[in-house]
Amino acid sequence: MKKKILYSVILVIAVIVSGNAQTALGKWKTIDDATGKAKSVVEIYENNGKIYGKIVDILDKSKEDKVCDECDGAKKGKPIKGMIILEGLKKKGSSWEGGTILDPNSGKVYKCSLTLDGPDKLKVRGFVGISLLGRTQSWQRVK
Repeated sequence: MKKKILYSVILVIAVIVSGNAQTALGKWKTIDDATGKAKSVVEIYENNGKIYGKIVDILDKSKEDKVCDECDGAKKGKPIKGMIILEGLKKKGSSWEGGTILDPNSGKVYKCSLTLDGPDKLKVRGFVGISLLGRTQSWQRVK
């Protein structure tokens, strides 16, 4: 009887831990495509069943006060640090889709999908039209 209870407790803990590891929520280092260096930290959070991502840190301190001159609308001229760049993604199977991502360097907004590649790597795909026309970055989880 005690073994059954112990196994049940271990199983519940394993399910909780594995469920938490399979989420895009949390802080992620963005990696520059050209240099391979970390550029910023984006915090991904959930709001009303959708996920969003905000730049919470810019790792190159000389660019920390940069504003989005290329952005349109309400984001034009606003600080990049603190800016929401991922918006409105919904869970679909093993990925998150249906939202957008803003490239603060160009001010362009793209359709977006996110897919976990293990617990500590997030594939972030920005694209125009169909998913074939775009690029994918790998972000690393901040521990």
